[in-house]
Amino acid sequence: MSTARRPEAADDDGELERLRAEVRDLRARARVYPLISQAQGMLQERYALADGESAFALLQRASQRYNVKLRTLVNLLVTVERPDDRETLWFPRRVRHPQPDLAFTTAHTSASGSRGAVLKAVLSHTLAVTDTGMGNVQLTDRARGGLSIEEHTGLTPDFVDFFAHVGEDGTSCAQAARDVAQVTVREVESAPVFTEPARQAILAAGSRACHSVPLTTASGLCVGMVSAHMDRPLRGLTPAQVKALDGMGVQAGRWLAWHDYTVVLDALEYLHALGRARRGARLRRS
Repeated sequence: MSTARRPEAADDDGELERLRAEVRDLRARARVYPLISQAQGMLQERYALADGESAFALLQRASQRYNVKLRTLVNLLVTVERPDDRETLWFPRRVRHPQPDLAFTTAHTSASGSRGAVLKAVLSHTLAVTDTGMGNVQLTDRARGGLSIEEHTGLTPDFVDFFAHVGEDGTSCAQAARDVAQVTVREVESAPVFTEPARQAILAAGSRACHSVPLTTASGLCVGMVSAHMDRPLRGLTPAQVKALDGMGVQAGRWLAWHDYTVVLDALEYLHALGRARRGARLRRS
């Protein structure tokens, strides 16, 4: 008896996956759009711009000039104190610090000032230390709280969609952020740290164990998280592995804090100067 599938069944599977991808894309847009809309409203009011399109054009120009993601820019814009109308500069008393060194990646990567390149290096180093091919990097979400995924590899689209943003409970990465300490989950299937929906989403992605490492500033503040996922239960990491990951987490956290308060604030300063110069004007995105 033949077990060949009907062509219609394959077509149905393809259509289902297309619809699921479309839903994931819509959810991703829905997570970012309210923040961008809020930033547009703030800029339109602040610089008496003609419309929301002009405000978006300001954001886009600052984003492109400083190689900062739009989401990163607006996340900081809506959470920092608004500029003093009497000051030319947005942050007139800002102290600039040198870029921290990163020993776990190439000099070129750290010198480039690209946050994306550094996060990729953080993930690559973590996966090399833990000997796995699945993992993700999250950063703290200043506007909403919790953690948002920025980089990932080896994980399913459904996993990335489910954990695109996590709150302060129900996952091992949330616990690691709350305790500012590395967290090992030896067996996802039985670990009490997960909510049941989170557990099922992790298992469906093929992960059976995981390890999370906080990325911390000099003052001990958690600004991000890198997590490695394994396809088998984990006995635990060696002291050498834990030490290597701890050192990486400290270096990466300090670099991320530097980037936020140097590169991203430079982008906001540029946006402010352009907004003041084009007050009341109508701008168009490039």
